[in-house]
Amino acid sequence: MFKLKYFIILLMFSAHSSQSAIKQTKGNFEDKFRQLEEILPTPNDYRNAAGEPGRDYWQQKVDYKIDVKLDESKRILTAEQKVIYHNNSPYSLKYLWLQLEQNKFKTDSIASLSSDFGGIGRRGPSTAAPTSSKPAKISYGALRAQQWLDDHDVGYKISNVRDANDKPLKYLINSAQMRIDLSKPLKPGESFEFNLNYQYQLLEENAVSARAGYEHFPDDARKGGNDIFLVAQWFPRLAAYSDYEAWHNKEFLGRGEFTLEFGDYEVSITVPADHIVASTGTLTNDEQVLTTTQRQRLEKAKDAKRPVFIVTAEEALKNERAGTKKLKTWNFKAKNVRDFAWASSRKFMWDAKGYHQESEDMPLVMAMSFYPKEGGDLWKKYSTESVIHTMKVYERFTFDYPYPNSISVNGPVGGMEYPMITFNGPRTTWHEDGSRTYSQAEKRYLIGVVIHEVGHNYFPMIVNSDERQWTWMDEGLNSFLDGVAGREWDPNIPWGVEPRDITGYMKSDIQVPIMTQSDSVLKLGPNAYTKPAAALNILREVILGRELFDFAFKEYSTRWKNKRPTPSDFFRTMEEASGVDLDWFWRGWFYTTDHVDISVDKVYKLRIDTKNPDIEFDLLRKEEADKPTPLFVERERAAGNKTWTERNSEISDFYDKNDRFTVTNKERNKYQQSLADLKPWERKALERAIKENKNYYVVNFSNIGGLVMPILLQLEYADGKKELMHIPAEIWRRAPKAVSKLVVTDKELVQVTVDPKWETADVDMENNHYPRKIIPSRIEIFKSKESKEKVRRDIMHDIKTKAKKPKPKPYKK
Repeated sequence: MFKLKYFIILLMFSAHSSQSAIKQTKGNFEDKFRQLEEILPTPNDYRNAAGEPGRDYWQQKVDYKIDVKLDESKRILTAEQKVIYHNNSPYSLKYLWLQLEQNKFKTDSIASLSSDFGGIGRRGPSTAAPTSSKPAKISYGALRAQQWLDDHDVGYKISNVRDANDKPLKYLINSAQMRIDLSKPLKPGESFEFNLNYQYQLLEENAVSARAGYEHFPDDARKGGNDIFLVAQWFPRLAAYSDYEAWHNKEFLGRGEFTLEFGDYEVSITVPADHIVASTGTLTNDEQVLTTTQRQRLEKAKDAKRPVFIVTAEEALKNERAGTKKLKTWNFKAKNVRDFAWASSRKFMWDAKGYHQESEDMPLVMAMSFYPKEGGDLWKKYSTESVIHTMKVYERFTFDYPYPNSISVNGPVGGMEYPMITFNGPRTTWHEDGSRTYSQAEKRYLIGVVIHEVGHNYFPMIVNSDERQWTWMDEGLNSFLDGVAGREWDPNIPWGVEPRDITGYMKSDIQVPIMTQSDSVLKLGPNAYTKPAAALNILREVILGRELFDFAFKEYSTRWKNKRPTPSDFFRTMEEASGVDLDWFWRGWFYTTDHVDISVDKVYKLRIDTKNPDIEFDLLRKEEADKPTPLFVERERAAGNKTWTERNSEISDFYDKNDRFTVTNKERNKYQQSLADLKPWERKALERAIKENKNYYVVNFSNIGGLVMPILLQLEYADGKKELMHIPAEIWRRAPKAVSKLVVTDKELVQVTVDPKWETADVDMENNHYPRKIIPSRIEIFKSKESKEKVRRDIMHDIKTKAKKPKPKPYKK
């Protein structure tokens, strides 16, 4: 229990008359609830004000037919590609733009030329610029990548660019983009067919970090070892052309991912005959590339309770010891997908399990995993099951999974997503006794990355947002849903998607607005993944509630299924479908770097002033008696010293028997007259308030972080009971820096706490309590470092040391 400030309240109390830590001053008002429509694009017939595709919505379509061959020994891809471009726009096109992502690794690309020594890379800083006190630094990884690229001729070699009539087409390659000039404008509703050949050197993923490439296993029994090939960003892809940006010409710099068009694919993949291929699409020549046993196992897997091996561990191990010069071609078809990727290796074991969903279009989905022996029991137990778990959770928030397959492949890429196929990196650790184990962190990593990457089939593979411009539109929404799926898998695993997980970033000096273009973000993980995921978690659990949020989110997903949404479409749909004005939320969380820090500054206990002098003067007398005795008086009494009045008690008057709180009839008459002057309803309200004798508390809050949020207030009473009060964010609408709230209760209040369950990403929990709490911490005992004098080289002694042959650390296989 604590002693609250004790004030007198009249018949009315103005909450804004109390003092707060942050004052609103003349000239510094900021409207946190200003409508977002002022900065969003104007609605039109392509995208309407409700956030829906408009009546004239359109998008382009691009179909591909590709014959590709893998040269395993040289690690080179060679391909012939036919493209049919369908102009569904209302505009004529004079040229076509293609993205050449493999050219990103050439020395003359914008990505290479604009790399910043000492800057923040995709996986964090790998170099450090020199200072006056410290030398420059470069990581072994950065040095390895630099040397690998120096030793290899990377990028596309494009040739034979011709139209459907075999006539050469004029084209220009500019860094990682290519323009094809058309002989005549491509009118609305028309299609254009062209062909091209290309070849490029596959990248060693562990050396270059390219999101795709090969991984070499030199210790395999086969002479020369084996490779796993993960093939993505592998063919020249048409750039997107949209209603809001026309050609999307922002070049691939390595961080902002991909912006693509939907289309149909026919792809023939020629690889060594002993390879197993996993791919986007449906295998159309299974009788030519799979054995009878493998096809029978696939059939069995459709209704199996647990994954069935199509290629067993023993078969994969036998396969990787051999090798062949024969080739085999795998044919795949995929309809209405925005990309195509594949993987190939003789090391793969392959398991599968059917997922039956309540869908008329796709009642059966084959969940499958491809992985080498290095995946071990970790992959056998959890990969395919994680794939299915993802689809079960995501369909509740979006739509039924529309593809026939959902594949998880283990290789050198930590985590990447493509239609129907994902690349996922976690593995077991090999030990010298021949066993393989995995840590708890590796288990969580595998389950989490599979859920996340499979979830990308929904965002952005189907809800086709612009990854290069707004990473958060796929990574943030997907991270929110993978957080739901992860916690439904096991809530005891720290999934890193709670509001509390983003507070460190939100109060840091490296935060930029979520709406920042992907390549300009300083810390992509917290900015594009965790912060928007935490924001949506708060929107669902705190602001809208699950019923409103889930309906609106599903509405957005179904509206934009197989279409291209923008942020304004998401913001508008969530408002329109939930029926709640959320402009303040989008503005604060997505357009600013404000953070949540709501402080409870003071709590005032107040009472009704009855105006009755017999009651009020008696209370004043008691208040005076409760005040501490002055130190002077206390010490005089302790010394036995008597006052003058005590020594001269025979001298007294009226005031020795009546103090300043004595009531006179003058005050009583005034009080009675004031009652007589009240209107009947005023008299009734006063009498009731006096009779009920409730406690009045005014709680003062200050918004230190700047981000307006609901105030989740826990009230704890003297009887030990607690009460939760949800104060909407709109309390800040006229005073965004400081507000006060009147609490009227029958009980005595002893403690107030803001956000007791850490639901709003408040960065400072220490100022969330009144009265303040003692802050728990630790003290660490340490040894003082020896001075430089003591650690100087003793060459006279060290010269006697014998030379030893170093023992290399065991290599993690």
